[in-house]
Order: sequence, then structure tokens, then C-alpha cells
Amino acid sequence: MAKPNWMDPLGQKLLRQLLGLTSFLVAMIVLLSIYIGYFTQPTPWVQQWRASFRSLATNIEEGGGAKPVMEYWQAPDVLAVADSAQRAQLLYGKELVAYTAQYFGPNGKIKAGNTNGLNCQNCHLEAGTKVFGNNYSRVAATYPKLRARSGQVEDVVKRINDCFERSLNGTALTADSPEMQAMAAYIQFLGKEVPKGEKPPGSGFKDLAFLNRALDPVHGEAVYVEKCISCHQVDGQGVIDAAGVYTYPPLWGPLSYNDGAGLYRMSNFAKYVKWNMPQGASHDEAQLTDEEAWDVAAWVNTQPRPSKDLSGDWPDLSKKPYDHPFGPYADGFSEEQHKLGPFGPIKAKLDAMAVAAK
Repeated sequence: MAKPNWMDPLGQKLLRQLLGLTSFLVAMIVLLSIYIGYFTQPTPWVQQWRASFRSLATNIEEGGGAKPVMEYWQAPDVLAVADSAQRAQLLYGKELVAYTAQYFGPNGKIKAGNTNGLNCQNCHLEAGTKVFGNNYSRVAATYPKLRARSGQVEDVVKRINDCFERSLNGTALTADSPEMQAMAAYIQFLGKEVPKGEKPPGSGFKDLAFLNRALDPVHGEAVYVEKCISCHQVDGQGVIDAAGVYTYPPLWGPLSYNDGAGLYRMSNFAKYVKWNMPQGASHDEAQLTDEEAWDVAAWVNTQPRPSKDLSGDWPDLSKKPYDHPFGPYADGFSEEQHKLGPFGPIKAKLDAMAVAAK
């Protein structure tokens, strides 16, 4: 077969067709890449590549210079501890934080029924080591301290038992038990390099802007159905394995955290899910909008759950948080607004009261 002469009319026609086909294929590849990148769930390695690319692009200044990259707190390595007895205690403490239910849950091997079946790391992610995952980085640097909630100076043991009685809806451990000693040692070990009184980058939860409206539980239910039920189920009761341990914890109901827990505050729950949920999300790779995070917090925290006697909390009413859902208050706002917002005006009033009191 003779080769086409690109200079004659037939050759030019074939050339135009070839260029048109090439342009079509290039356009289809670009459109397919956009669709995969933005309308489907990327694989972990794609997520990591995208996050790295965005971080690099953000840090490049005009003129080609690079901004310093934020260095977040990193947990020290328990396995690097030379003393074998100390290392064993720390590893036991980490095990208790990660798998609390296996020791104190409904079928716990140490004290069955002492907690609701949740694990400490359901709230303090990755055994308290995840950046902006409610980690333990500040504990050693801030305890003992005066806590406004109790009006008393509390040590680490008291703080851990607060979680047992509230988030785990259970009963306190004795201070001298091997389990309490191991958990306290592990939690303080994680923050051993943080100077007293300081807050390391990546501690607690990442900030989240207020909405300029009240939270919407109805929209929150829609968010929950779309983004959360695959793990926490339609009824919010999570998934439990054959050993009675939750793969995904219940978000409401008799086996969830009670109304005295930290996550029962709308701001804490919203920050938690914004930067950590659904699975795969992180502080630099959020999967929810601000509105979705706040409204799903409203949906979850308006569902039934165990109650706790909170009459002794916040003896100084002026110290009550803007989203503490139970009165009385010193700021003049209603209980309904403290539950669902808008929170901005309450926060501004509390800040002004604090300044005036100095």
C-alpha cells in the first residue's frame, strides 16, 4: 500500500482527521482525570500525592522561595525506651488506651461491665498520637491544673477517670491499680518533651469557624446518611465483632458516651469530624464542609444517650463554655442557643465578661 502524500488533498484530509482524533483523545483523558480526581474517592496513595502537591504549591512564595513547613508534634517511640520495666508498663498503657473495651467493656477480662464498650482511642485517635486527633501531647505539660468544669485542681488520674465516667459512661478506676498507673504513665510519656504550659502544634482539635446561623439537625441527618452510616449504621449503633468489641463505635443510645462527655459539646464533635471523619480524612485533607461538620454534630448530639448528674459542674457560671447545653448561665443567652447556636454572639459576650473581670 502506497504511503499517503500529506501535500495532496487526500493526505491533508487524513492529516486533519488524525489531528482531530488526537485532540479528542487528549480531551477525553483530561476529562476522565478530572472526574476521577474530584468525583470519586481516590486511593490512599493518590490522596497522599494530592496533599503533598497542595502543600508544596502553598509553600512556594513569589520569587521561587519556599516557606517553612509547619512541624507538628510527633509522639515519642515507646519501643525506644531502654528500661525494660518502663517500656513494658508504657506498652500496657498504650494497649489499654487502644483496646479499653477488651479489659473493661461489657465482656472485659479485668472488670466486665465497667464501661460502655468504647475504647479511649475512639475519641483520642491512634492511641492518642494523631495530629489534631485529640491527642495527648499537652497532658504532661498542663497537669495538675485547675479545671473550671470541676472548680478544683485535678491530676492526670482524675482526668482519666473523668473519661471513664463520661465518655465511657462507666465507673472510675482506683488510682493505684496497675491499669491506671500504666495509662497515666503512657499518656504523660507522650508529652514528655513538651515544655510546661505550652501547646504544641497539632494538639487537640484544629479550629473551625462558627456558622452565622443556628445548627441544623435535619441537614445533619442527611449528612449522616450520606457520609456516616456505612460505618456507624442507620441506627447509630456502630458495628460490633464476635468478641463484643466495636469495630465502629455507637454514636448515640445506651452504649454511647453520656451527656457529660467532651464530645457532647457541639464544637468538639464538629471539630472532631471535620478533621478526622469519614475514615481517611485528616487536618490537611478534610472530606466535610464546615456546614456539614457542624450540622452532623447537631444531629448526633440531639439523639438519645445516657445522662449524668452534672449539678457539680461549672461552679463559676461565667466559665461555662458557649456550647454547654445545660443552664443556668451568666451570659444572658438561652439554653436553646447554647445548644444549637449561633455561637458567635455567646463567645463574644463571654470573652468580654472575662476581660471585664480582670
